[in-house]
Amino acid sequence: MPRLNSSRASAESGSSEPGRSGLFVHSMPGHLVRRLQQVAVRLFAEEVNGDLTPVQFAALCAISDRPNIGQAALAALIGYDRATMGGVIDRLEQKGLVARVASAEDRRSNALVLKAAGHRMIASVKPKVEAVQKNLLAPLSEVEQRQFEAICLKLLAHHRG
Repeated sequence: MPRLNSSRASAESGSSEPGRSGLFVHSMPGHLVRRLQQVAVRLFAEEVNGDLTPVQFAALCAISDRPNIGQAALAALIGYDRATMGGVIDRLEQKGLVARVASAEDRRSNALVLKAAGHRMIASVKPKVEAVQKNLLAPLSEVEQRQFEAICLKLLAHHRG
């Protein structure tokens, strides 16, 4: 259970270590998750050098795994809101990485396919993304890394994230 009442001693210590500053928010799981997400995005940007954002990479991988997926299904699959997914696809299309094609099931909607440049982008960026994940989890033992993943998946499943 998170420590919601921080001690005065830790507040007076001036510690910059998360959770030890004495600030109420530093013991809140939501705040810590947000900060960790910021770290993950920063590490991603540093390693990938602006070629893609994390959500663009996730979209490319999902489209590669599920050719002809619809935009709404893609949003649900990668856990991104439908309203913003259009802009993500627009940017990937502008970069020449994906194409919208008429859906075989429903001519009123588009299916997404990866272009050759999209396949090349995944191949070039994937080792960098794997390095980011390794770097992010470096302070944890292998057992802790598996536990962390299991806990994250459990929380996401519970909250239908």
